Amino acid sequence: MAGQITEIKVQKRDNSRVNVYLDGAYGFGLGLVQAATLNRGDRLSDEKIEELQLRDSVETGYDKSLGYLAYRPRSSAEVRRYLMGKGVAPEVSDSVLDRLRAAGLVDDSAFAQYWVENRESFRPRGRRLLRQELRQKGISEGLIDDVLSDVEEDRSAYEAAVPRAHRYAHLDGETFRDKMYGFLRRRGFEYDVIAETISRLLLERGEEEGAGG
Repeated sequence: MAGQITEIKVQKRDNSRVNVYLDGAYGFGLGLVQAATLNRGDRLSDEKIEELQLRDSVETGYDKSLGYLAYRPRSSAEVRRYLMGKGVAPEVSDSVLDRLRAAGLVDDSAFAQYWVENRESFRPRGRRLLRQELRQKGISEGLIDDVLSDVEEDRSAYEAAVPRAHRYAHLDGETFRDKMYGFLRRRGFEYDVIAETISRLLLERGEEEGAGG
């Protein structure tokens, strides 16, 4: 494909990209960022063209990632899966992620902290379920251990349970306990935390710990 640039034309369907013509024939497409370095008359080797196309692919992947990151923070693994779904080559994804990390736009440690704090604020859950969710996001076990070390499960379980306790207020003690146990278990809390939380709620209902059982 090597040759001399004879024309650089903005694409009709996408004015953010150009078509580069070599020796009078269409050669390849580029984004404006990479095309800005080219001029008519420049002679391009195959290696230079490959370099330009790689940089262009990284630029395109980076722009796609910015849109993906606009909604909420993402883990490295989430971004990688997203780019894979867009047909981006693995080596290009690596370069995109390096650039995103350097810009502070992808940070797995910060993401893990965000995820746990968001859950704690809006949908509290136990360490077991949080660990499962963070694993699914591709967070390393070391980072998961660090971020979960600050989770106060007793407080989280109680905060998760209070709204549900209002919904169960009409139930007898035994049914209340059974339904609350199932709810908190699904939220990832362990038995001892669940038992303590239910006892506290029953006392607030004016019932003894063993009521209904």
